[in-house]
Amino acid sequence: MNPKDLRSFHCLFPAGKVLCAEAELAAYSSDAGARGLRPGAVVLADCAEDVRQAVLFCRQRHIPYVARGAGTNLSGGCAPLSAAVVISLARMDRILAVHAFERFAVVEPGVVNLKLQDELAKTGHYYAPDPASLRVSTLGGNIAENAGGPRCLKYGVTTDHVRSVEAVMPDASLQVFSREDAGPDLMSLLVGSEGTLGIVVKAWLDILPLPQAVRTILAGFPSVEAAVGCVSSIIAAGILPRALEAMDRATVAAVEAYRPAGYPDCEAVLLIELDGAPQALGREAKAVEKLCREHRAQEILSAAADSERDRLWEGRRGAYAACARLAPNVLVEDGVVPRQKLGEIVRRMREIAVRRQITASLVFHAGDGNIHPNIPYDERNAEEALRVRAAGQEMLEACVQLGGSLSGEHGIGTQKREAMHRLHSPRALRLLRDLKKALDPEDLANPGKMFPAESPAQEDLIAPSRSLSLAAQQLRDRVRSCAAQAKPMSIVGSGSREKILSSKEVLISTVGLDQILDWDKENYTVTVETGISVQALRQSLAAQNFHLRLPDGRGTLGGVLACKACPALRGDVLGMRILLADGEVVDLGGKVVKNVAGYDVPRLLLGSWGTLAVILDVTLKLYSVSQEVQLMGEPKPFAAGPWQKRIKEAFDSKNIFNPYFERYDIP
Repeated sequence: MNPKDLRSFHCLFPAGKVLCAEAELAAYSSDAGARGLRPGAVVLADCAEDVRQAVLFCRQRHIPYVARGAGTNLSGGCAPLSAAVVISLARMDRILAVHAFERFAVVEPGVVNLKLQDELAKTGHYYAPDPASLRVSTLGGNIAENAGGPRCLKYGVTTDHVRSVEAVMPDASLQVFSREDAGPDLMSLLVGSEGTLGIVVKAWLDILPLPQAVRTILAGFPSVEAAVGCVSSIIAAGILPRALEAMDRATVAAVEAYRPAGYPDCEAVLLIELDGAPQALGREAKAVEKLCREHRAQEILSAAADSERDRLWEGRRGAYAACARLAPNVLVEDGVVPRQKLGEIVRRMREIAVRRQITASLVFHAGDGNIHPNIPYDERNAEEALRVRAAGQEMLEACVQLGGSLSGEHGIGTQKREAMHRLHSPRALRLLRDLKKALDPEDLANPGKMFPAESPAQEDLIAPSRSLSLAAQQLRDRVRSCAAQAKPMSIVGSGSREKILSSKEVLISTVGLDQILDWDKENYTVTVETGISVQALRQSLAAQNFHLRLPDGRGTLGGVLACKACPALRGDVLGMRILLADGEVVDLGGKVVKNVAGYDVPRLLLGSWGTLAVILDVTLKLYSVSQEVQLMGEPKPFAAGPWQKRIKEAFDSKNIFNPYFERYDIP
C-alpha cells in the first residue's frame, strides 16, 4: 500500500482503528501455523459497515485483503502473502440474540466459541461444534475453516449447525445466504472457504438443549490397533458417542509431564463420551465398557460428575500445548481416513517418522478418522525443518492413498495447497478456481490460499479415480457429443417432478444409473448412483440393518438431491461424482465425514435442479438404527440472483444444461 492509499485508508475510520506501525503489523503477519508477510495496514473492525468499507476501498484500488479472527488457524490461512489489508474481526464479539425456544443464536464473527457456550449454558443449551481451540478461537474463524472437534462424531461439523450467514462479498455488497434458500446452496460454499469468497459478519447458529446426563469413559489399550478395533465395534453396536478420541503413548507421556491427568501407562487410550437420558446412558456405558474389555483394555475409568469428566478431558484438550513444550516449534498435520483405516495410517505415519528421523505424537478423533501428528522441531535447524515438513507431506499423501483427505478441520491455507494436486484432478481444481474467479474476479479476497499453481507437470501426482459404470460411461459420452455441438440438454430423473421441455433440448436421463457402487459397512458409508429409486435404496440398506436419513418417497435419489427435497440429507452428503457441461467427470469429497480440502461443491449442488452438473453418484453417511426424518416436501421455486448466475457461469459458461432455467425460474 503506497503512502497516499494509506492516508486515504486512515481517513475512512476513526482514530485508533487503523494500525500501521511496524511492530503492530508484525503481530498480524502470521497465524498459529505459518508465517506470512507484513500487511500494508490492519483495520480493527467494530461492525459490518467497517468490513464493507474496507473491502470497497481495497476493490477500488486493487489491494488484496485478508480477514482474521483470533489467528489460531494452523495452516497459514490468515497469514497475508503480500502487503495486504488485514481486516481484524476480533472486536465484533457480540452475542446478538439467543432464541432458546426456536433453538438458534445470532452472533458476530469475533465471538469466542467458549463465550457462546457459557452464555448458552444459562438457558440450558449449548453449541455442538467444539474445536480444541474453543477457549480462544472465534466463531467466524470456525465458520471459515468449517471447524470440527470431538463432538462432531455425533453432531456434525460447523456447516451442520449454521442456519444463515451475512457476508461482505468481494464486490463490497452485504448479502445474506441461508441453507433454507431455494436454489444452489451458496451458504455451504462460504462455510469452509477460508475467507477466499466472502467475509462472514453475522451468523445464525443452531443450538441444542443440554443433555440430561453425560458419562465419560477412559480406557487404556495395549496397542493402537486394539483401540481402533474397539472404536469400530462401538459404532457397529449402534452406539453413537458424542466423542471418541484417541492418543498414543507419546502423546500421553507429554500430557502427563505437562499437566498430569491420571492417564494409564499404555500404548493408546480412548476417551469415550456418551450423552442422553440417564437410563439409556447407563445401558450404553455398560455396553461400551464390555466392548473395551473384549478389545483387551488394561484399565477403564468412568466419570459422571462434571469435575471428574473435566479432569479426564483436560489431558486431551492440552495435548497440543503439551507437545509444544518439547521444542521451539511444533508442526500439526491434519489428515483424515475412513475409520477402519486408522490402524494402517498409524503404521505408515510411524514408518515415515522413523525414516525421516523425527518424533510424531499422534492424537486422533478416532470416531471420524481424523488424525493429528504433532511433530516437535526447531526451525532454526534448517535441515531438521526440511525433514519435518517432508514427513508431514508424506503423511498427508498416505491419508489420500488410503481413501482420505488432506484436511479434516484445519483447512488448506498455504501449507497444504501444493498437496491439493494429489487429492484433486486437474479438472476438479479448475472447477474450484473457476468458482473463486466467479465470485472474486479480481482475486483480492485472501489470494494465494487453498489452490496450487497451475502446472501440467503435477498431473502425475493424481490419485487414480474410480471407474465409471457402463451406464455412466454412456451418459458421459452422450453429454460430450451434445457439448461438442453446443446442443442444449435437459437433465431429468424419473420425471416425478413436473418440468417443461422445449423441442430443442436433448433429454439426459439418469434413470439407468441405479447401482450401489460401494457399501463400506465398517465405515458406515454407501456410494450409490443417483438414478436409483429412493424406495429401492432404503429397502436394500434396511435389509442389512443400515439406514439413511431419507424417508419413503417417489422419484430418484438424484432428483431428491437436485431439488433439495429432503433437508436432512444435507448433513449426510460426503462426496459426489459429477458430470460437467463439457463432458468431463469430476470427483469431489469422499468417504470421510470431515473434509475441508476445497470448496464444498457437493452441498452447493443441492437444490441446483440440474442447471450446474449431472450428479452421477453420491457418497452418503449411514446409520445403524432407523432415523426419524421429515417427509419429503415439494421444492421451492427460485429465481437466480447475481451470485447464482455467477455460479452457473463457473459450471456451465455456454448455458447448455437445463437452459429452460436460464433465469432459474422453476415452474
